[in-house]
Amino acid sequence: MMHAMKKDEEILTIGQVADFLKVTDRTIYRLAAAREIPAFKVGGSWRFRKADIDDWIALQAIKPGGQTD
Repeated sequence: MMHAMKKDEEILTIGQVADFLKVTDRTIYRLAAAREIPAFKVGGSWRFRKADIDDWIALQAIKPGGQTD
């Protein structure tokens, strides 16, 4: 039996993260492959924890000049 997933436990696809961040799927794929955004693979497909993406966004916002390395 599956339990109801809490919002912070939500797992997102590349398309969902791209929509959330207002960028293309290709951008998210590139960031994931370069390990520049927190991600993991399930059966060869990239997946993202919503909580990790929220934390990553917060870290990007505090970098000097808003640059991402």
